[in-house]
Amino acid sequence: MGKFVIKKTNTGVKFDLKAGNGEVIATSEVYTTEAACRNGIESVVKNAPAAAVEDQTVEGFATEKHPKFEMYEDKGGEFRFRLKATNGQIIAVSEGYKAKASCLNGIESVKKNAPEAEITEE
Repeated sequence: MGKFVIKKTNTGVKFDLKAGNGEVIATSEVYTTEAACRNGIESVVKNAPAAAVEDQTVEGFATEKHPKFEMYEDKGGEFRFRLKATNGQIIAVSEGYKAKASCLNGIESVKKNAPEAEITEE
């Protein structure tokens, strides 16, 4: 089972969503307060399961409604995703993946793990 790990940084508070194997599958922005960070977690839990995948790596991709996962290729040629809430705000981002299939697996992992994930603090 996955878990959200809340961490304090030099500039605020952020969370990582980890899969059952401990791998980080999504990360948040840095929030100014822990309460705002927890709201971000709630937003991921609420939005991730129903979010469509917008594949921006293909020519003429179909634009999906929010909430959605945007999958794209970064400048280094790696595949990444960002989860956007209903209001269009980015609420979680991924690491870079070498293969598109791995990025899609990461999205599925967020959809599967987020709703049941416990919240812990580091």
